Amino acid sequence: MPYSPEEFEQKDINQMAQGNRLLALLPDEIYHRLAPNFTKVQLELGQVLYEPTEPMDKVYFPSRSMVSLVQVMENGATIEAAVVGSDGMVGYPVYLGGNYSASRAVVQISGWAIALSASVLKAEFNRSEALQSVLLRYTQALIAQISQNAACNRFHPVEERLARWLLQSQDALQASHLELTQDFLASMLGTRRASVTLAAGKLQQGGLIHYNRGYIHILNREALESAACECYNVVRAESTRLLDIQK
Repeated sequence: MPYSPEEFEQKDINQMAQGNRLLALLPDEIYHRLAPNFTKVQLELGQVLYEPTEPMDKVYFPSRSMVSLVQVMENGATIEAAVVGSDGMVGYPVYLGGNYSASRAVVQISGWAIALSASVLKAEFNRSEALQSVLLRYTQALIAQISQNAACNRFHPVEERLARWLLQSQDALQASHLELTQDFLASMLGTRRASVTLAAGKLQQGGLIHYNRGYIHILNREALESAACECYNVVRAESTRLLDIQK
């Protein structure tokens, strides 16, 4: 028997939701309570999901997209604090009791995500210890990433930071092709465009990546890991420790 349009849409949403690590970890009972409230959304490159101090009415679970949490200075300068891809969610202040974040959430790589009403998530969080366990473990992993990135941006050269960032992006998207401009990379890394050009050029000369007109193709993952600072492995190990759990 063919699916109705509504059933087909829900099946599509469910398939996409399973592409997000946090949603895939939820016990079936909780997932089925939340699923009718899921909305499939297309996130566009550069789209701002939240500004600092802006109330959050939705949270987002990226499936085939990537979002940066960015700190914005008074003079307009920006630097990335963390990335959120298919292993996380955007909107953690909702379940921690706050109504807004101190960071800007901006789409770094366009693609699909699952959106959910903030009020629905908060109600289920207050009700379910299992959901609390998943989301609080994720929060600890996110804090570890933010802390490590702060140290990385202070102590490590641009080339190592760029390699770390590309690896994190590949992990978040599960893809080797990334659509990124040098201006955007410079903004995320908190450095000058010329520095990014030089760092990307060195990685390309070494055969680690191919960069052309806003597209980066990771050619040699193993070598890129060797070129990255220790921060990449520190963050990955902590995320695995906290989120490698069974339903």
